[in-house]
Amino acid sequence: MATSIRLSPETEQRLDFLAAHTGRTKAFYLREIIESGLDNLEDYYLAADALERVRKGQEAIHSAAEVRKDLGLDD
Repeated sequence: MATSIRLSPETEQRLDFLAAHTGRTKAFYLREIIESGLDNLEDYYLAADALERVRKGQEAIHSAAEVRKDLGLDD
């Protein structure tokens, strides 16, 4: 999927410098940045959503001791 974005001149210069000095394309680095950033955003927002469900009593929580006992790890 083709997508376009506007970068600040400083960011574009940094990206140009990195690409020129490593021999990789700007597109390569933009994909890397997006994939890494998306992983981080998913982690954050999905965790925040789970925490909110826990606070509202909509999500069960289990202590480490309970889990160990249920799995028979304390034997």
